[in-house]
Amino acid sequence: MFWSKQTSRLTEAEQVDLAGTPEVSVILRPSARARRLSLRVSKLDGRVTLTVPHGASRREAVRFVSERADWIRKHLADTMPEQHPIVGTTLPFLGQPHQITEAPIGAARISEGTILVPPGDPGKTAARLEALLKHEARDRLAHASDCYADMVGYKFGRLTLRDTRSRWGSCSSQGNLMYSWRLVMAPEAVLDYVAAHEVAHLVHMDHSPAFWSQVATIYPSYQTPRQWLRDHGASLHRYRFRD
Repeated sequence: MFWSKQTSRLTEAEQVDLAGTPEVSVILRPSARARRLSLRVSKLDGRVTLTVPHGASRREAVRFVSERADWIRKHLADTMPEQHPIVGTTLPFLGQPHQITEAPIGAARISEGTILVPPGDPGKTAARLEALLKHEARDRLAHASDCYADMVGYKFGRLTLRDTRSRWGSCSSQGNLMYSWRLVMAPEAVLDYVAAHEVAHLVHMDHSPAFWSQVATIYPSYQTPRQWLRDHGASLHRYRFRD
């Protein structure tokens, strides 16, 4: 029975524990779309996930994470603590830290390197900041999407914002675009790249060489912001606007 479980194909997510100090739990998650084993350590909550492609055995998956136990523990040690934006702290906007400051105004707004919030109940500050970021993200992502859609000669449908951890944007088969509103905290070039990436999917609904050629045509320097997301994207999720 033990031998059968180890060599069988992984058909549903399960947790395995790696012995050692500290003990590490890893979620094995099967994926029909994945082409290779992919290990991820979330800098937000320390969750360790191994994406397992169709056809890979459970034994292969367990051996893969076991061989990388030291690497996993090193990255877990670097897990970022959560940040709760309050008056007196900073919050990134378009890649630059902005001081959160009280001002006699009716609604939060951005002004010359600061984010101004109305005085009063501190418990409302986070909600006001989130609303402000969503408003700015919608305006900027809609504008960027319109520009790139004109360049490729296609129109998109609805544009929605979500707070997703697994992806920064998506394009449905109906031509609807979805973006993470947290992109507005990243450098502007990163926001523009994600918009160009998703609009390019209006032309090619895959990640083929033709797709990347289309991305390069409308956003030639896409490699740099793409790498920024790989290196620093997780840090945008450390900011918590709700309990």
